Amino acid sequence: MATIEKRVFKTKTTYRVKIELKGFPPATASFERISDAKRWAQETETKIRENRYFKTSASREYTLADAIDRYLKLLPEGVQSTTDKTYQLNYWKGELGSYAFAHITPALILSAREKLADLPTERGQRKRTPATVNRYTAALSHLYTVAYKEWGWADENPFHKLSKLREPKGRVRFLSDDERVKLLEACQQSKNPFLYDIVVLCLLSGARRMEVNGLRWRDVDLQRKRIIFEKTKNGEVRAIPLSEEALAILAQRYDKEKHLPGHWVFPSMTKDKPIDITTAWENALTVAGIRADFRFHDLRHSAASYLAMNGASLTELSEILGHKTLSMVKRYAHFTDSHTAQVIQSMNRKILGGVPKKDL
Repeated sequence: MATIEKRVFKTKTTYRVKIELKGFPPATASFERISDAKRWAQETETKIRENRYFKTSASREYTLADAIDRYLKLLPEGVQSTTDKTYQLNYWKGELGSYAFAHITPALILSAREKLADLPTERGQRKRTPATVNRYTAALSHLYTVAYKEWGWADENPFHKLSKLREPKGRVRFLSDDERVKLLEACQQSKNPFLYDIVVLCLLSGARRMEVNGLRWRDVDLQRKRIIFEKTKNGEVRAIPLSEEALAILAQRYDKEKHLPGHWVFPSMTKDKPIDITTAWENALTVAGIRADFRFHDLRHSAASYLAMNGASLTELSEILGHKTLSMVKRYAHFTDSHTAQVIQSMNRKILGGVPKKDL
């Protein structure tokens, strides 16, 4: 119930309202007029009973910067996607961090998004792509989803009122034979001791950078010749068999020093997180003379393209790459044309093998 306390000072009189309802934290506010105090008490008590008050209260008390700091503490350590998300959220923190969480509107987001689209990328390209901008907005949108569903800081997600930027069709950039040789040679020459192994494992398995970089020894089963990715983009556990080459790389790493199950396969100098290969990767691309349009994620495209060209079906590609649907792997369909043609030809021979040909 609500109680109103009259407080008399030398220069003014105020009315302090305190609402205490069983099962809820107390809510307080002060007013100079008794009528305002009574109205607030009645409206707020109704909101508390309907579980609407504290969401609004928290969203006004905290800033977007506070929300980002809290959200980042929930992310797992040592995963590449975490590093990317931290970088992306820090952009929003710099642009809108001083605003109260409740005051972040679609208009503010849109303005900051337009500014982001015009900023040069780290590799000096003129503008960020629509896909990159969408990843930045997706990072903040997920924060709002958590704030709405788990923290009670928001009544809605403002990003639901914004449309994503239109992206071009799925891009497929893969290494040519000559590029692959030059890149691997550059990685071998790198001062980073793990760059070559990480790049080769991504090429051989089609795994994402965050998946390989975040491997711990408990995820590697040398006896059964497979890797188990616990932390994947879609949140599902995925196991990938190891080829002889990939197995040799991991076995050699394992034999060099003693490892515990929780240790990183590719640790940093301090051993408390995975190695950061960003600078080494950029340098290797420069040494190899590979154009700026090639990204680390394109190693995954390269692996998928090689698999498709060697007869893997779209279903097999989807399973290996960890896609929930076939839509994401249809970009590699043209590489499987010859394999598909062979399947159809084989089926035709079986169906019509005993049927005499019709004279035309």
